[in-house]
Amino acid sequence: MDEAMNEERLEAIAALPKVELHLHIEGAAPPSFVRGLASEKRTDLSRIFRPDGSYDFRGFVPFLETYEAATSVIKGPEDYARLTRAVLEEQAANGVLYTETFISPDFCGGGDVDAWTDHVAAIREAADAAERDLGVTLRGIVTCVRHFGPDRARKSARCAAETAGDWIVGFGMGGDENAGEQKDFAWAFDCAREAGLRLTTHAGEWRGPAEVRAAIEDLGVERIGHGVRAIEDPALVDKLVDKGIVLEVCPGSNVALGVYSDLARHPVERLRAAGVTVTVSTDDPPFFHTTMRDEYRALARTHGWDEAAFANLARTSLDAAFCDAATKDRIAKTLEDTCPRT
Repeated sequence: MDEAMNEERLEAIAALPKVELHLHIEGAAPPSFVRGLASEKRTDLSRIFRPDGSYDFRGFVPFLETYEAATSVIKGPEDYARLTRAVLEEQAANGVLYTETFISPDFCGGGDVDAWTDHVAAIREAADAAERDLGVTLRGIVTCVRHFGPDRARKSARCAAETAGDWIVGFGMGGDENAGEQKDFAWAFDCAREAGLRLTTHAGEWRGPAEVRAAIEDLGVERIGHGVRAIEDPALVDKLVDKGIVLEVCPGSNVALGVYSDLARHPVERLRAAGVTVTVSTDDPPFFHTTMRDEYRALARTHGWDEAAFANLARTSLDAAFCDAATKDRIAKTLEDTCPRT
């Protein structure tokens, strides 16, 4: 580590105010929260935990299976309200001022519009209370789950359209990138777009740069979850720059799942240096043993990003957020007060 980047300075960097755009609400559930719900519901989920109490999986597909097992005990609006509070307490502890979280109708009501609406109301009520108490703002991005298929994605899109507004601000897609093609989900994305929602999708995590190109050309998204394998195609990198496509990069997630062996080999710095609009998020933080503070420390330690770089990262992330202008102005003022321009 550079002598100038000592532990004291790393802690100061980790304490900077943050904006996070790529966070799955169930994936942010602390293991203790899931274990507590499982106990309340007399459900044995011991298989998904290691002896130290953390989530247990090896590889991406086992991660999805563990994720869905954990989600199986988070049922109903009240559980999701409790989860929202737990997640936002973690966000506040990490200095996050604004978060966008992925929420799926598949998990919140099974694609039924009325059930979905009840879940959204409960989540929003909890988020509003957390904003008053903790000072962290949350907005929702509805997601379909890729490996559940296009028909279920249509149901998710209809749910999204019914609740689009100042709190549900976007639509996207997560799940197994190796299931189907981006274009298979064009109807769902068109439906969400017509409802006024902003668009993002996971791409370029497991499949190569062609998947990122398909996300742009077939779905018309303005942000891409991960997108890191675009680095393998210089022409695609230029396209990202020219079109102003934002990458929701999750370095700790990519390393934990083996997309890259370590942060030094991760392309986040090369993408940033090439002019790509890069943001930094945690994805599913307790699964990957990370936090936003950890991400900041790791990037400063590995790539030498300084305070100015992180201040710019927060502003760039806020610019890329899907929320309304009034919310952006309010968060921007807080950023300016706590992390002034240099």
